[in-house]
Amino acid sequence: MSKGKTKNLVGQPIFKQIVKMLPREQFDLLVQQCGSDRYYKTFFSWDQLIVMLFGIFSRCDSMGEVCDSMRVLEGKLNYLNMDCSPAKSTAGDALRDRSEELFKLYYFALIAYFRPLLSVSRKKDVSFEEFYAFDSSTFTLFSEVMKGVGRNRKDDGKKKGGLKVHMLTDIHADTAVFATISEAKMHDKKFLAHLNPAKGSMLVFDKAYNFYQQFADWTREGVNFVCRLKDNAKAQLQEVLFEKNLTKEEFGVYKIGHIHLEYKREKKPETLCLRLVYYKDEKGRKYKFITNNWEITPEEVALIYKYRWTIELTFKKLKQNFQLHFFYSETENGIKTQIWCTLIAHLLLNVVRVLSESKKAFSTIAALIRIHLISHLNLTWVVTEGRRAYTKRTKSRNKSPANVQMSLF
Repeated sequence: MSKGKTKNLVGQPIFKQIVKMLPREQFDLLVQQCGSDRYYKTFFSWDQLIVMLFGIFSRCDSMGEVCDSMRVLEGKLNYLNMDCSPAKSTAGDALRDRSEELFKLYYFALIAYFRPLLSVSRKKDVSFEEFYAFDSSTFTLFSEVMKGVGRNRKDDGKKKGGLKVHMLTDIHADTAVFATISEAKMHDKKFLAHLNPAKGSMLVFDKAYNFYQQFADWTREGVNFVCRLKDNAKAQLQEVLFEKNLTKEEFGVYKIGHIHLEYKREKKPETLCLRLVYYKDEKGRKYKFITNNWEITPEEVALIYKYRWTIELTFKKLKQNFQLHFFYSETENGIKTQIWCTLIAHLLLNVVRVLSESKKAFSTIAALIRIHLISHLNLTWVVTEGRRAYTKRTKSRNKSPANVQMSLF
């Protein structure tokens, strides 16, 4: 190996380089606001965040593995301003007792902090500056902490618990801008009450979120949306605006209608006026999209719904690249804390990807960082190159089989 040219060594491990991107001042302000360091003499809030991020990036299965792994690091903990690794009981008590609200607020603060960096890209074929998708994903828990997943068992066995993460994603920036956690049994449409979209923005979601009263409120506020119409919806067709017969090989928009949907507000019936777009894709599947926007083309309506898949990819990244099959605590507070810290880790990897301008897949970057987490390598070089250059040796230093055999005696 050539000296000093291909090693790309730096003075700090990769984990420290990632942690340095976090704004410590904002975290300290939130600690004072939440009072999360009150009654703690050693294991402070920042220490808990570092321990959680280490376990998440390294994909440890339990808090015992996290603490034991950090204990082996010895002197490298000095880079993280930690004297020693916390005991398993200390970290477990913090997960149980320290409120998850601190990490939730810090995640939202990080979204605002990194948004100018992550919002540089934009989907050019969509005419809306603010373009969001929202959906939810369920995580199974093998405990009864948060109920709502699995069937009621006939025997004395325990029913599995579960939580649901509801997320609003900025499609242009490919990052979450809002999230909330609930029991898995919570209906998806209740999540709409937590949103506060700006006037002129575009929202896209699946048909599970059909809530006509909310649709009417958004229409009055100037908020646009696109979603699928439920199969059992009682839509009253007022007028056919466009219709075209497609051959078996053709695909695209083949019908546009003007429909009315009835809903009740304070027990009084009201009518919602929407645009219905019929679309056939390349595989012959047919969809019915509804929207309150009458200006964009029907092709853009179908394209907007196609971009909804980005939030499905976000949930896929979370479940495949981070340890969300095993939780470090059996308490609701501890489970939610791990979810918020995982979202912070996901956001940090997105920042690393943008700063390094890496073309590698998200899963590849996550794997490289996991493998070299405590290596003193340049972070940008690892996620862009990920290879070490070795010069070819002219002489082989390997012993012949005869010499190896003789050396054994």
